[in-house]
Amino acid sequence: MIINIDFNSDEAFYIQLRNQIIVGIATDAIREGDVLPSVRSLAETIGINMHTVNKAYSVLKQEGFVKLDRRKGAVIAVDFDKIQAIEELMSGMQVLLAKAACQDISREEIHGLVDSIMDQFEGPCRKGE
Repeated sequence: MIINIDFNSDEAFYIQLRNQIIVGIATDAIREGDVLPSVRSLAETIGINMHTVNKAYSVLKQEGFVKLDRRKGAVIAVDFDKIQAIEELMSGMQVLLAKAACQDISREEIHGLVDSIMDQFEGPCRKGE
């Protein structure tokens, strides 16, 4: 697993880490049952604080992407409430779509972008299709 933290980004490191792990799951680069590196190991590898990695793993656990095992550590285990996931998606997309509307991006262009992005994700997240 290759994680690239943008140290110049305004986005928090734990969010960058979380997002990259979710994309890794969706693209099948990281699979159900895979064990993530230990907090200490990953922190040293990418050059961030252990508490930052721990926070990312905790958020992933809360969101249903990871389970924490005392022996193995953080294990990929996709388990989430679909209704809650849809509500969170709608909330996050509302601002993005409002910005797109203000920038005169058409519904068709948005649908094309969504289709293009979704085509990248063939991992366990799409097993129901």
